[in-house]
Amino acid sequence: MRYISELHEGETISITYLCKNKQMLKTKAGKSYCSLALQDKTGILDAKIWEMSNAIENFEAMDFIHVDGQLTCFQGALQLNVRRIRRAQEGEYDPVDYIPTSKRDIKEMFGELLTYVNSIKNPYLSKLAKSFFVEDNEFQKAFMYHSAAKSVHHSFMGGLVEHTLGVTKLSDYLAMNYPFLNRDILVTAAMFHDIGKTVELSNFPENDYTDDGQLLGHIYIGTEMVGERIRSIPGFPHKLSAQLRHCILAHHGELEYGSPKKPATAEALALSFADNTDAKMQTVREVLENADEKQEWLGYNRFFESNIRRSEK
Repeated sequence: MRYISELHEGETISITYLCKNKQMLKTKAGKSYCSLALQDKTGILDAKIWEMSNAIENFEAMDFIHVDGQLTCFQGALQLNVRRIRRAQEGEYDPVDYIPTSKRDIKEMFGELLTYVNSIKNPYLSKLAKSFFVEDNEFQKAFMYHSAAKSVHHSFMGGLVEHTLGVTKLSDYLAMNYPFLNRDILVTAAMFHDIGKTVELSNFPENDYTDDGQLLGHIYIGTEMVGERIRSIPGFPHKLSAQLRHCILAHHGELEYGSPKKPATAEALALSFADNTDAKMQTVREVLENADEKQEWLGYNRFFESNIRRSEK
């Protein structure tokens, strides 16, 4: 099997993929076409069916489909112009090939995160962190093998632990360089900031929003998860609880980015910077990795609102 990461503009392909998403749309001229998101373990490929014909057999989202088509480049990213589609037959594919997974060792990353858990000195925050990351086996499994997003950044198995570790390391760096920050609060908040995504997003291969994800969102869910666990720890200081939960509520930084509150403490502000930095650096990494290595200018990217250029090696 050839993976999406191995494809190049101009190639004609005949490969089986997981149809992650299917939409019927119209061009500005009013002509109907079908837009697909095709997935394997290395990423997502945008695909378009411009001409609906007998060569396009019936299929639905989350089906494994065999596609034939021509690869082109649109706005710096590969796009497949589909000519034929049929449902793949059992035995033609191995589902493992279609689950995107972190390039890093998941257990190794979790082990590194545990060193930060063990570094927390405040007894209440230490007990809280260990109650999740050390003592709760069900949470550990969900956390380690979950993604951090439906799309955009860290949208792969192990993405949540990879993103959380990145944010925690950045938070620890900020705490070392700005001594007025309460390191224990900041590092603990970094480890907890996205745990709501274990409920907000379904497991692979779907990796889509659950009902709770749509109705509540990971920020509220994560804050409630932490608050519920705090209530089980006798004597947990109310002010400490409020400051920690505030960091989670404010970690997107701005109301228009989904945070119920704007940062009101130094730790909440630092966490929002660390979260934004790790998310954007991963996003640009994925843009660079998914583009043709020969391209310098990669086209306009709507997340950065800029035309992205590959730097000199």
